[in-house]
Amino acid sequence: MVAFTLKPTQILRGILSASLLSLMSLEVLITAAFGNPPPASVETKLKVPSTMTSWPFNTSRYLKVPPNFSASVYARINKARFMAVAPNGDLLVSQPSTGKVLIVRPNGSKDPIISDFVTGLRKPHDIVFHKIGNTTYIYIAETHQINRFIYNSGDIVAKNRQIVVIGLPDSSTSELKGSYGHELKNIALDANHKLYVSIASTCNACKQDTVSNPKRGAIYVYNADGTNQRLFAQGLRNAEGLAFVPGTNDFWVVVNNRDQIAYPFNDSSGNYGKIIPSYVDNHPPEEFTRVRDGGNYGWPFCNPNPDTPNGLNNMPFDRDYQYNADGNVNCNALDKITKGIQAHSAPLGLTFLQNTNFPSLYSSGVVTALHGSWNRQKKTGYKISYFPWNSTTKTPGDEMDLVNGWLIPETQEVWGRPVDMVVDQQGNLLISDDYSGTIYKLSYTPSQQVKVYKDPNLTGVSQSFPTTPGVYKANQGGLNVVGNDAISSLSVPSGTVVRVCQNETGGLCREFSAGDYKSLGADLDNIISFIEVK
Repeated sequence: MVAFTLKPTQILRGILSASLLSLMSLEVLITAAFGNPPPASVETKLKVPSTMTSWPFNTSRYLKVPPNFSASVYARINKARFMAVAPNGDLLVSQPSTGKVLIVRPNGSKDPIISDFVTGLRKPHDIVFHKIGNTTYIYIAETHQINRFIYNSGDIVAKNRQIVVIGLPDSSTSELKGSYGHELKNIALDANHKLYVSIASTCNACKQDTVSNPKRGAIYVYNADGTNQRLFAQGLRNAEGLAFVPGTNDFWVVVNNRDQIAYPFNDSSGNYGKIIPSYVDNHPPEEFTRVRDGGNYGWPFCNPNPDTPNGLNNMPFDRDYQYNADGNVNCNALDKITKGIQAHSAPLGLTFLQNTNFPSLYSSGVVTALHGSWNRQKKTGYKISYFPWNSTTKTPGDEMDLVNGWLIPETQEVWGRPVDMVVDQQGNLLISDDYSGTIYKLSYTPSQQVKVYKDPNLTGVSQSFPTTPGVYKANQGGLNVVGNDAISSLSVPSGTVVRVCQNETGGLCREFSAGDYKSLGADLDNIISFIEVK
């Protein structure tokens, strides 16, 4: 296979729009051969309603997305942070700067209707819907406490408030004297109705957070009603995105790691204990890690090291020069970080795509929003990262871009900073941006081609066919890419019916209407030699 790189920017801004679709299809074909869905590769013009063209949309903006995706501005909400989709499809958005959680409701072809869902809160941040028995609750985290409200489908204001956790530390805590660097709270609930609360650090790095009560740079667990508080895990400087792998109690977080780290090696470089910008740029990595009950993940005494043969996977720890130069804390005894992310990327929201309506090629994966760096010599982040999920090892694969473009590399201009992502009932990915004050919608439009794949789950080598009626046979070269008999899954666009058969002259046949079919059935998988597009 010949390796090459498409340059969609040149194509999109030129006059070759008719050629772009075929190039996109070819890119999907080549990428699919490697088993992962295609990453962001097509620079597409952001669709902006005429009512929402204030900065930064007073000029054309572009985002790079995977083939067959488009991006649009759905709503403008100043300093929008975390989000949740209600059971009826409404969108809740936290606005810590105003003490509000807003509700965003669709309004046909018009701009969505935005109104106050609850007001008067202290910097509300994370929002989680959770059902216990026949009751649906909305949990909303304030800096000093966790609330829950009883939700009935269609509610447009919060009702039946219960305060389930009180006394969380924030800038009003007397010992902190008004200073708390990461006082916003993030939460999650598991299938056993346990409530997890991230109490982030007050500082970049400090020992006092490790001996406070409650500990900071830690996660606590409670019953869903706020009773039975206990320490769950520590050494997590600022765990923002908290999420469970759907259908499991496997608990994962993304963590904003420390800044201005001193060079930790007493070697011949002469840099020991110094702040070296080139070292700070890439150390320590941000963290995407599974969290176990009783785990300790290092901060502020031990920092994950990405400079070993493992790279960003299961990194060993280095002693922190500032707080553990003498090795008083045994870094080898701590829980390794599962996956590293480029230092200073500032991951915030974390969303697993399993059991959502997001396009099936990506639905076995997880996304995180990289809010972007503030102290790196060359900016990094400002994008949505996607990790394919390995269901065998139950770990994330290699990171790839799902959406980028909020940072313009040539000028280092930043016009957006993503925070959180949710999948709506239609399968769109909604993305909040607290810098430009925007909710974006990433939408998938299947190309109007039949696609067949060598392997199950719409993976492996693929081949595309027009939706116009036609017959394709292995012995006549019609299946010249997938090859004789090797077809296990297919995607059929709207308005099309496809018939597949075991061999060129008949045998077992089956028809498929519009949809994605991750398996053709054990009796047909890998024994298809005839395809008819009807």
